[in-house]
Amino acid sequence: MGLFAGCNSFLGHSDTPLQKEPNKAWLFLFLTLTRASRGGRGCSAGFLGTRGLPALPPAALGGAAFRAAGWVAHAHRPHFLALHCQEFGGKNYEASMSHVDKFVKELLSSDAMKEYNRARVYLDENYKSQEHFTALGSFYFLHESLKNIYQFDFKAKKYKKVTGKEIYSDTLESTPMLEKEKFPQDYFPECKWSRKGFIRTRWCVADCAFDLVNIHLFHDASNLVAWETSPSVYSGIRRKALGYVLDRISDQRFEKASYFVFGDFNFRLDSKSVVETLCTKATMQTVRAADTNEVVKLIFRESDNDRKVTLQLEKKLFDYVNQEVFRDNNGTALLEFDKELSVFKDRLCELDISFPPSYPYSEDSSQGKQYMNTRCPAWCDRVLMSPSAKELILRGALSEQTLMSEANVSRESGNRTSVCGAGGSAARVLTATPTASESEEKVVTYDHIGPSVCMGDHKPVFLAFRIAPGAGKPHARVHKCCVVQ
Repeated sequence: MGLFAGCNSFLGHSDTPLQKEPNKAWLFLFLTLTRASRGGRGCSAGFLGTRGLPALPPAALGGAAFRAAGWVAHAHRPHFLALHCQEFGGKNYEASMSHVDKFVKELLSSDAMKEYNRARVYLDENYKSQEHFTALGSFYFLHESLKNIYQFDFKAKKYKKVTGKEIYSDTLESTPMLEKEKFPQDYFPECKWSRKGFIRTRWCVADCAFDLVNIHLFHDASNLVAWETSPSVYSGIRRKALGYVLDRISDQRFEKASYFVFGDFNFRLDSKSVVETLCTKATMQTVRAADTNEVVKLIFRESDNDRKVTLQLEKKLFDYVNQEVFRDNNGTALLEFDKELSVFKDRLCELDISFPPSYPYSEDSSQGKQYMNTRCPAWCDRVLMSPSAKELILRGALSEQTLMSEANVSRESGNRTSVCGAGGSAARVLTATPTASESEEKVVTYDHIGPSVCMGDHKPVFLAFRIAPGAGKPHARVHKCCVVQ
């Protein structure tokens, strides 16, 4: 549509109950949701059967997506749950914003979230301010068993202990607990009123500081323009905006920390390369407007087979004859055309993708697996991280794997083989003779939600990972600003 970033240390406090259970690890779960419904056809709000969540008209805020968030919280029971929303309030936000405050308050007090006794919610609702409005919403839920959590005050330049539940929605620009910026208009002049931007918060958990960045980058305004060059002009615009964000969160104003950046990056496949691959044996017909001679449509036909049309391309039309190519093996054969992140390979990391493109899905409630024919399917929604954050995740996975392996050895003798993926979407702990629960244990999960259910035009994406107590101790670097007095 989801996010925890750690620095090079992750030191547990002795009064944290989870540390007293050697096989128990902290679970962090980050979820990103982009506008779950544009209204009109709507999506199912109760498909997951999650009890205890407030009712919400799907067309207003995307009830299905928030049900999904509740389901993820219930299924994984994370200790730190972060939810980043883009286009909060949906397409018709002027009408929908009136429902937001009531829904958020009901969400915080719902049975599904009752074990999360601390929360921070930041909603950019002021749509009348064209200069600042981003339609971003950031939700952070802290489980009652997680102790001594601090959040950074960017104005006072110090950490403050997180207690209670607080909602901020009036003017986020004056809120010292975050940094929010809307990208300058000249970044994307084609869009008269862009809402793209980012929100940054900083946290300290068990002497480990990290940034969480909610981001929404620019889209492709025209399939025809995107097809003209490789990389496309829109890819360059996104690269400029993302580079700006990374520079801002790593400048000299504050001490550097690891970071997780997740949201709707609007990354697209290299359109020219994809079309050339899909239409290798096709001939192209160009259709121009009679009055301006402007190209308005491209039609690709097979050279034989009765000149069958394989692809039609317009400004907002990408109609390919066989959508299965985007679903077979979760579309991973097309990852070679997913190139936009490669420019930032030294600054941003990602776990391996094993889920299908997250956009653009049909908003017809009976077509949960179907893509719309408006854009070429792409992995727009991502959870990215700094190299040090990925190192923490992998170190935590190894620590968790070691704990589980030791438990296995204590139960039965015999040879054991442990495998922990070094960057896969699901790093698993395997044994020679695993039990059902052991073989299904996922130490790190990077996936999407609702694969066969209508969730709106974006499928929510999440990252879940475990950090065992003391996972960062070999390279511990205690932040003096985070030490509990």
